[in-house]
Amino acid sequence: MSIEKAYEAARQRYAELGADTEKAIERLSKTAISLHCWQGDDVGGFETSDGLSGGGMLATGAYPGKARTPDELREDIKKAMSLIPGKHRLNLHAMYAETAGKVDRNQLTAEHFAAWIDWAKGNGLGMDFNGTFFSHPKADSGFTLSNADENIRRFWVEHGTACRKIGAAIGKELRTPCVTNLWIPDGYKDIPVDRKGPRERLKKSLDEIFAESIDQNCLLDCVESKLFGIGSECYVVGSHEFYLGYAIRNNVLLCLDTGHFHPTEVVSDKISSVMTFLDEILLHVSRGVRWDSDHVVILSDELRAIAEELVRGDYLERVHIGLDFFDASINRVAAWVIGTRCMLKALLIALLEPTDMLRAFEQSGDFTSRLAMLEELKTMPFGAVWDYYCTKMEVPPAQAWLDEIKAYEKDVLNKRR
Repeated sequence: MSIEKAYEAARQRYAELGADTEKAIERLSKTAISLHCWQGDDVGGFETSDGLSGGGMLATGAYPGKARTPDELREDIKKAMSLIPGKHRLNLHAMYAETAGKVDRNQLTAEHFAAWIDWAKGNGLGMDFNGTFFSHPKADSGFTLSNADENIRRFWVEHGTACRKIGAAIGKELRTPCVTNLWIPDGYKDIPVDRKGPRERLKKSLDEIFAESIDQNCLLDCVESKLFGIGSECYVVGSHEFYLGYAIRNNVLLCLDTGHFHPTEVVSDKISSVMTFLDEILLHVSRGVRWDSDHVVILSDELRAIAEELVRGDYLERVHIGLDFFDASINRVAAWVIGTRCMLKALLIALLEPTDMLRAFEQSGDFTSRLAMLEELKTMPFGAVWDYYCTKMEVPPAQAWLDEIKAYEKDVLNKRR
C-alpha cells in the first residue's frame, strides 16, 4: 500500500474518533525542537586544551566521525536537520565560541559566535544559548556561582552576564527570542554542614546576572535545576525547589530536564504544576538510564506522557523544547535524527488523541471508558500519518533516512581521521 493510501485509511479511522489528522499535522509543522550542538562532538567545544579542565561532561564511546571543527559540526547538524521534518532550532553552548583560545569565558561577546549566527540566518533557523559553567580551571572546586571565593564567583557572574548579552544579540539578529539557559554543577560529593550559605551566594549571583532588563523579544532567561551529579551526589546548590522559587519570584523560565530528577519522578507530572505559576518553561528532553546518563531519546512511555501533557494542557505555545543527550557509541548524526524524530512522533501521537472525548469520559465519572480508549489508542495507525507528514515535509519516511546516514558516514564521517 502506498503512503498516500495508508494515510487516507488512517485519516478515516482517526476521524471516526473525532481526531483531525490534517490539523494535527499543521500544528506539528509549527512546533520547533532545539537541536543541541554538543551531541556532534561529544561535549568538547572549540576552546584550546589550555582552557579546559576537570568537572566536565562524559560522552562514552569512540564511534568514528566526530566533528573536529566548527565547520564540520555545522555540516553535521545541517545533515541531521535535512532528515527531520519541520523547521527547527540550534541550541549552542558558550564553549563553542570561535576565539582561537584567546578569550576567556567572562570576556565572550556575540562577535565570537558570528559564524554560528550567520549560519543560522542562512539556513532560516532560530538559536538558543547556554552558559558553560564546567570544564574550566575556575570550576575545578565544584563551585561556580555559589563559590565562597569572591574572585571565582565574580568570574562566573561575568560569564553569566556575558551570555545574556550574547543571547540577546542572537535573538535580535535572528528575529526570534533566544532562550538563554543557566545550569551550574555546584554541589558536594558528601554530606555538607552548610546548605544555606551556597544557596544565598547563588541567589546573589543570579540577581547580579539578571539585573539588567533585556527585551524579551530578543532574550528569554532560564534557570535549570538538578537532583545530583557526579561529585555532587549529596548536595546540589541549584535544586528544583531553589530554582522553582527563583523562577516564580523573578519571572524567568524554569528548565525541566527529564534526566535531572529521581528515577521515580516524572517530568510529565510536573508540567501542569509549574505552568500554573509560570508563563513559559523550557524542556530539556533526555533519557536517563538509572541516573542522568543522557541517553539518546526514544519513543518511551514517559516521552509520550510529556507530549500528551503539552497537548492536553494547551501548552505547546508556552513550552520551549530542546534536546540534551550525547552518545559517542553510535553515529552521532543518526543520534540527532533518532532523538528529534522520536520527540516529534510523541507530539504527533498526542495531537491525534481525541482529548475531548476522553475528557468527557473522565468528567462524567466513566473511568472504564477512559481506560479502555486510552489503551485502544495505542494501536491506532499513527505511523501512517507520520510517514505522510515526512513526505509532505520532503524528508525520508519510516527508516528510509538511515540509508542517507550510511552514505553520509561513508562519504564524510569516515574520512575524518
